[in-house]
Amino acid sequence: MIPSKKMEEILNKQMNAEFYSSHLYLAMACWFEAQNLPGFARWMEIQAEEERGHAMKFYNHLKERRASILVGDVPAAPTKYKGPLDAMTAAFNHEAHVSGEINKMMDAALSEKDYAAAQMLQWFVSEQVEEEARIDAIAQQLKMAGESKGALMQIDHHLGKRKED
Repeated sequence: MIPSKKMEEILNKQMNAEFYSSHLYLAMACWFEAQNLPGFARWMEIQAEEERGHAMKFYNHLKERRASILVGDVPAAPTKYKGPLDAMTAAFNHEAHVSGEINKMMDAALSEKDYAAAQMLQWFVSEQVEEEARIDAIAQQLKMAGESKGALMQIDHHLGKRKED
């Protein structure tokens, strides 16, 4: 069943927001690389690819339901941060924003009685809990590390071991 125009618009908007998230994390990877923090960069590269996968979940959902798919422009992402903690805090704040948008989408799906969208969105509700927790854990470690270069290098080394999900 084709989603309502309202849901079609909401799903397309979030698909494009997920493409932006991918773009944002790739820009962060570039910044970390420039800071000579290859572990952080690798972590963000994987995160960027994961976000692209999220966008494709929306794309495929729209495609399977024979809805119109509108891929829009991807806005430029920030490219400068005060330090690793600033970048990870920005990432956490971004994920918190995405969580809020997913919750709004779930409300809309339920009010539109679009149970197919609600079921798909439930995966994102759970995913956002994981996303926020993962990024917050890194930010908390950076807070504990403070100005310690050794601790920063240890975190960088650990993040560089991230495998593609």
